Amino acid sequence: MKVPLLDLKRQYYSIKDRIDQAIKDVLEKTQFILGPQVKKFEENVAKYCGAKYAVGVASGTDALLLSLRACGVKPGDEVIIPSFTFFATAGVVSRLGALPVFIDMDLMTYNMLPDQIEEKITEKTKAIMPVHLFGQCADMDPILEIAKKHNLKVVEDAAQVIGAKYKGKKAGTMGDLGCFSFFPSKNLGGAGDGGMVITDNEDLAELLRKLRIHGATQKYFYSMVGYNSRLDTIQAAILDVKLKYLDEWSEKRRKKAEIYGRAFKGTDIVTPKEDDFNYHIYHQYTIAVKNRDRLREYLIQNQIGCAIYYPLPLHLQECYKGLGYKKGDLPNSEKRSEEVISLPVFPELTQEEQEFVVQTIKGFFANK
Repeated sequence: MKVPLLDLKRQYYSIKDRIDQAIKDVLEKTQFILGPQVKKFEENVAKYCGAKYAVGVASGTDALLLSLRACGVKPGDEVIIPSFTFFATAGVVSRLGALPVFIDMDLMTYNMLPDQIEEKITEKTKAIMPVHLFGQCADMDPILEIAKKHNLKVVEDAAQVIGAKYKGKKAGTMGDLGCFSFFPSKNLGGAGDGGMVITDNEDLAELLRKLRIHGATQKYFYSMVGYNSRLDTIQAAILDVKLKYLDEWSEKRRKKAEIYGRAFKGTDIVTPKEDDFNYHIYHQYTIAVKNRDRLREYLIQNQIGCAIYYPLPLHLQECYKGLGYKKGDLPNSEKRSEEVISLPVFPELTQEEQEFVVQTIKGFFANK
């Protein structure tokens, strides 16, 4: 049996008529740049999350970049981030001429350790950017408390967690700004790149709107140098259709995660830990095992989709050698980077497919 890590065709065909009609509407109205569907989608995302404002941008990476820029991050500043995350989290800091300051992560939740933040704060620190990894929010209360104490901005990298909750609050609504990605493989994914920033701060929202259109206050008049970073109208139309199904899809992911958890209980497999105060939406179902690379080869041989997020923490990446980090500095991130592997958990995964994944993995460990 062949089991994909993700099958977007199944999702598309389940709502094909609605998606096709949404695209047709955009084509017929020909308002391809910041058309009415963008505003409608922004309003619906803000309402869904419980935020006052939402600003669509070209990608999740741009959402982070524009948010840090809106928070005043400039060359020479420092931004505290986790090392165990996708590269964009650090890349946007560097693109602004600032320095990423890496901290370690919790071995069970994969999120940053709040108790390591304060020791990394210097006079150059401008912001903290927690990443809500794999579908679960970081422990935000201590992060926000530290930020308030030191007068720092908090930008939530919520690229993987739209719909997740922390103590009843939706991901992205706790910091000064929350950033989403609509990359096709995300729980709410488009047919290309796309991103969104949410906030309750009207001034920040207005600044983001300027930044996404080159810094314009009105057409051909620029109060600052900004970016070309607009959410495409067709993407907004597609995403607005999908938003209506997001909670249903999240529940299906959670049920599949429960099945994995029960199946692997009592084994040497480290399954994801969902904190009591969190609502995890399982963008990825990531396990940790000692012989990860052998398991990966075995899954591939058995035609089971899998992926490694992430094989090398950011503090050890070649492009950051100049920052002076060395192996052993962030032991949890380094350990998990050698052990993690993500399994199929998408909503349309069938019971038969998931059972095959479980039995294949159990067979691997029985014969190792």
